[in-house]
Parts: sequence; C-alpha cells; structure tokens
Amino acid sequence: MARICVICGKRADVGNTVSHSKQHTKRRRLPNLQRVHANIDGKSSQIDVCVQCIRSGRIQKSVR
Repeated sequence: MARICVICGKRADVGNTVSHSKQHTKRRRLPNLQRVHANIDGKSSQIDVCVQCIRSGRIQKSVR
C-alpha cells in the first residue's frame, strides 16, 4: 500500500524526533488511512481514504 489518500493526496510526512538532549533522529508521520467501499462513477470499489475525508463527507460510502 502506498499510504496515500485517494481523495486529497495526503501522504507520509518526514520530520525529526528531538530528545531531551536535543539529539535528532528521523521519524515518519503516517496518515490515518482506512480501506473503504465507496461509490466512484456509479460503481462500488475499495479505496484507501484518510479519516478527515470520510468525516467531512467527501466520499459516498456504498452498502456492499
């Protein structure tokens, strides 16, 4: 899985974890993706969507 939201394009972000001694180590922040059955062009298909897109109503969930 590419870990990219199909609707908004949200993807992993890269940054540093900074400890108390100011030592930097790389880290990745991953989006909260869910695999959802959704109506796309009148057909039901399974897509990876972030939770913000689901909660804001940007997708139309389908009943299987």
